[in-house]
Amino acid sequence: MMVNSGYSIGANWGTQASHPLPPSTVVKLLKDNGIQKVKLFDAESNVLNALRGSGIEVMVGIPNDMLYTLSNSVDAAERWVERNVSVHVSSNSVDIRYVAVGNEPFLSTYNGTFLSTTFPALKNIQAALIKAGLGNRVKVTVPLNADVYQSLTEQPSTGDFRPDIHDLMIEITNFLSLNAAPFTVNIYPFISLYNDANFPVDYAFFDGYSSPINDNGRIYTNVFDANYDTLIWALQKNGFDNLSIIVGEIGWPTDGDRNANNRLAQRFNQGFMSHISGNRGTPMRPGPVDAYLFSLIDEDAKSIQPGNFERHWGIFYFDGTPKYNLSLGGKSGGVVPASNIRYLPRRWCVLSSSANLQDPQLEPSVSYACSHADCTSLGYGTSCQNLDARQNISYAFNSYYQENNQQDSACRFPNLSEITNNDPSVGECRFKIMIQTTNSRNGGFFLEPVNMLLQVLMFILLLLL
Repeated sequence: MMVNSGYSIGANWGTQASHPLPPSTVVKLLKDNGIQKVKLFDAESNVLNALRGSGIEVMVGIPNDMLYTLSNSVDAAERWVERNVSVHVSSNSVDIRYVAVGNEPFLSTYNGTFLSTTFPALKNIQAALIKAGLGNRVKVTVPLNADVYQSLTEQPSTGDFRPDIHDLMIEITNFLSLNAAPFTVNIYPFISLYNDANFPVDYAFFDGYSSPINDNGRIYTNVFDANYDTLIWALQKNGFDNLSIIVGEIGWPTDGDRNANNRLAQRFNQGFMSHISGNRGTPMRPGPVDAYLFSLIDEDAKSIQPGNFERHWGIFYFDGTPKYNLSLGGKSGGVVPASNIRYLPRRWCVLSSSANLQDPQLEPSVSYACSHADCTSLGYGTSCQNLDARQNISYAFNSYYQENNQQDSACRFPNLSEITNNDPSVGECRFKIMIQTTNSRNGGFFLEPVNMLLQVLMFILLLLL
């Protein structure tokens, strides 16, 4: 979003949701909030078609599981570019500016899985863009986690690329530089706090830190500036002083961890917006910061391997409702909600009032419900941490019931569940009602009956064990 202060902010739009908002609704949400840049994690045609003529700048993504194929075949890269870039740029007026090749492929947790395929895939996609006549209009990049560089001390000036991938990072960075393409990095102060119980909380935010870092006269009062400038030093030490940088992801989750809540997310995101206004930049690189908030909308089908917070990064809930007041710079009165949202009927699946908490089928029933739905708002430090035992069980049952579009068979936990029209929400703990999507009609599945039948059979088998 371009505002009078000269800085811009984009948003990540992920689609790993059981009940995603219609793409046209999301595009209107972006426009209503003045967000003029969007970063995607793939290149779904229905999403790109919705962006047609919107004027929104787009970064399309190539998932990591495609890197092997694209790295080994120029033809595959050319077909991908034709199908996912050229056709949308030429005939649909989609303003595609970047292709993100992979997503954090060098994470240490991947154990080197994508080390040999990322750079070849990057080169092949670049060659395909040039062949398609898009080399000047669409730039390649690789969104990288901030763990690709590190500093020996808390001072950014000791920063350099990680030793085990140093040579590869130089090759990639040189390639980006030669093609006037940006270096994209994802920076997450929340993860610093999540991974280290001793991390100073105030250093993660932008409103003051009692023990600022002095790096040869450069003062750091927040970890974002320090992290960003560690990258600047790594680039400078290796001869890439002027390479442009995109912050591909930055944000704060609102649930699933004791430090993930609406108050801290508002503090962080509003602080970041204020921090980059006025083009102050960082001590090592003053000027505008090109960044994409992570993320636009919650995704209840994301992997929770990194933590339960993974499904709660959105500045909007799954239905496009704002979580907290956030001034994006160009709009007064905070963020604007999604419009014309249609919900399933107002009914919930809860633990029956006559159910016995000692029932031996209770534990496997709850386990089944949570393994097939989203229970990440339950537990210590979450929005639903104050629920009692019966309410916790009800939350699990309802999560499964809603995810299966209020199908009657999804609330038939034997002698345990019942449907109610009374909202069981407690305080800030919301018992969701799902939105209507193309997979739901009148509270039931109609496109995936086989999948629903298989889930029911699995549930019955589980209870018979």
